[in-house]
Amino acid sequence: MSYSREERLALCALLETTGPDAPTLCAGWTTGDLATHLVLRERRPDAAAGLLGGPLAGYTAVVQQRIKERTPYPALIEAIRSGPPRLSLWAVPGMDERVNTVEYFVHHEDVRRAAPGWEPRELSSGESYALWHRLRAARFLLRRAPVGVELARDDMAPGDGRAFRITAKNATPVVTVIGSPAELTMWVHGRTGAALVRLDGTQAAVNTLTGATWRHAGASRPSRA
Repeated sequence: MSYSREERLALCALLETTGPDAPTLCAGWTTGDLATHLVLRERRPDAAAGLLGGPLAGYTAVVQQRIKERTPYPALIEAIRSGPPRLSLWAVPGMDERVNTVEYFVHHEDVRRAAPGWEPRELSSGESYALWHRLRAARFLLRRAPVGVELARDDMAPGDGRAFRITAKNATPVVTVIGSPAELTMWVHGRTGAALVRLDGTQAAVNTLTGATWRHAGASRPSRA
């Protein structure tokens, strides 16, 4: 089962429905901008290095705008749907599933949750497990958190023999972020306003954690998975 492929196809279907001018959770980005970002990420390795900021960010922004201006929206969607080029790093067997499951889940939700009246999806247990497994990366994403952060699943019993907590930042005081793997994934990747989670900790610690100033580069535009 390829969850990255499922999310990719579902996102493409949704992008076709919304058109290029619908809002997303990525600040300042329409669905057209998001589609362009995904094409650049998989097909322009020379520009992809600037996606996380740094000295190449300006070049990346120029290339992304050029792709958007020169590529019809349906062609962008078809490029996403067809997957990375055969000789791309992303096309190495197993790479798509390891790297893109979270990428496409989050961006699928970026479009879904920007629409009024959205409801959370019910994911399969397999996809929930895949998202939970990849939340180990939260140690990197939350490395600058001003307090300790623990992630806790609320969709399983503590005694069923599986790990249901991840220490994302080992420090005190600690705030426990509680939710399903899907909601925790959205929260960890900066979609805090659209993630259905609960924060457990002292009020002072929670207030410190929910402050925007500590977040990694790209916090003003939620990090791109």
